[in-house]
Amino acid sequence: MEENNISFDDCIVGEPTNPNTLGEMIKIGRRGSVNGVLTVEGVQGHVAYPHLADNPIPKLIKLIDNLINKNLDEGTDHFQPSNIEITSIDIGNKATNVIPRKASANFNVRYNDLFDSQKIEEEIHNRLKNLNYDYSIKFEHSGDAFLTQPGKLTQDLATIIEAQTGNKPELSTSGGTSDARFVKNYGNVVEFGLIGATMHKIDESSSIEDITNLKEIYYQALKKYFF
Repeated sequence: MEENNISFDDCIVGEPTNPNTLGEMIKIGRRGSVNGVLTVEGVQGHVAYPHLADNPIPKLIKLIDNLINKNLDEGTDHFQPSNIEITSIDIGNKATNVIPRKASANFNVRYNDLFDSQKIEEEIHNRLKNLNYDYSIKFEHSGDAFLTQPGKLTQDLATIIEAQTGNKPELSTSGGTSDARFVKNYGNVVEFGLIGATMHKIDESSSIEDITNLKEIYYQALKKYFF
């Protein structure tokens, strides 16, 4: 099966990039994201006879501490510092007198362009292995960090946005992952869209004025690109 050779020069993805007012922000990149499940196996037993069991919870706590006790980095020119957040610790133990067989913690890492999926996994293992505990990690990657360097695309789009809205947009890489990660390898990608204050909420909405202005911004960007 032949691989499709897709390429383009510039692309604008219509993600909801503006925090409060249309024209505030252009996204020129996004941090990478990976979810992980850290699991420690033990030996189940009665709390009155700990010598006959192996409690995985203290080991998991120490591993978590090693994972988060120092910063990943200090950020880069266009990205904020990478961060690790523990999102859940799960034992599933409803008994008060039983040492559980295993303990798990879920975490998420949002990482900048100092890392890719392989490097971030290596960094996580390096933080854990010096404790010499047996553990396992299941990783699930959402996408690597990417950056479109400021240049003609961002300058042209910023000029069009300011002319239409009166706002001079900030070039930013803040926020979560986006659909831009699926096309970032094929050309220069920036994101500009509606206000994101209500996205994914029950009352998600946009003003007619913003939609009209956005349509004109896209139209002027296409004219600039093709003509």
